[in-house]
Amino acid sequence: MVSAASRSSRGLLLTFSALVLLLAIVSLAIGPVRLSPLVVAQALFGGATEEQRIIVQEIRLPRAILGVAIGAILGLSGAALQGLLRNPLASPSLFGAPQSAAFGAVLVIALGLADVRSFVLPLAGISFAFASVFLLLAVAGRNASLLLLILAGLAISSLAGAMTALAMNLSPNPFAALEIAFWLLGSLEDRSFRHVVLALPFIVAGAVILLSRRHAFRVLSLGEEAAQSLGVNVGALRLAVIAGVALGVGGSVAVSGTIGFIGLIAPHLLRPLVGHDPTRLLLPSALAGAALLLAADIAVRIIPSTTDIKVGVLTSIIGVPFFLYLIVRERRTLGGGLS
Repeated sequence: MVSAASRSSRGLLLTFSALVLLLAIVSLAIGPVRLSPLVVAQALFGGATEEQRIIVQEIRLPRAILGVAIGAILGLSGAALQGLLRNPLASPSLFGAPQSAAFGAVLVIALGLADVRSFVLPLAGISFAFASVFLLLAVAGRNASLLLLILAGLAISSLAGAMTALAMNLSPNPFAALEIAFWLLGSLEDRSFRHVVLALPFIVAGAVILLSRRHAFRVLSLGEEAAQSLGVNVGALRLAVIAGVALGVGGSVAVSGTIGFIGLIAPHLLRPLVGHDPTRLLLPSALAGAALLLAADIAVRIIPSTTDIKVGVLTSIIGVPFFLYLIVRERRTLGGGLS
């Protein structure tokens, strides 16, 4: 017999999968040249005119794939970190991988080694994301407490942010500094299948690592001591989650720039529907993250504007008030528990 909770979970996954598919089709249809869903389908399978095939297959399809993949890994990483830390305010930026990836990409732009469309850019970002994880483990130690890992991660995040600002400040080319500033805002525009091919293996590897540890999060919700008594290696779980987030988010930031708050918002949107079981929250959060980023990327193309709005700007505008709301809600919850 299939339980009611299992049926509800499957129904939720199917609903969000259908939503992601619908938004992906809309993403392929929306742009300076509007296409109908029928034309999009024809262009995907070799029909339609040559111009329409180029628009759909070479310009919009990589953008839609990256929107799904990056949104999914951000949502999954946010849910995994919230499960690991047992803190609903945790987000993928906590351990410094996104900031370090951004610094790596900015550095090669500032040195004139690449522009924002170069294949070198994601390579540098991913390399620096990995370097941040090794630095984190070197500073905090392999068996460090969670508090030490968080403090070390905040220090690395601050250092990467400061070095990014320094690279922009010392850039000999003012046009490069402007290019860096726009890239840091976060965008999926003008991305090609080269970026998909480079980023996707790291995103998939990070997702596999996080999902492979999904059952440990349920046990960890009982507390670290209880989890250890039930056979969960908490230290190894921490390292796996940090490595998975660094792989996935580092690869994402390296091709898209900084896109914030998806990893924070997605799990919270699903928690009222899924419950507080961190294991059941992972896959729905990934689908919600994909839907959120696709929707934001569609919105920046249809909002009237004299210049292109960056998707990272839109997610931040939405995410900051949501984050403040969560803080106020947590404060009231804690206040109610103490009264």
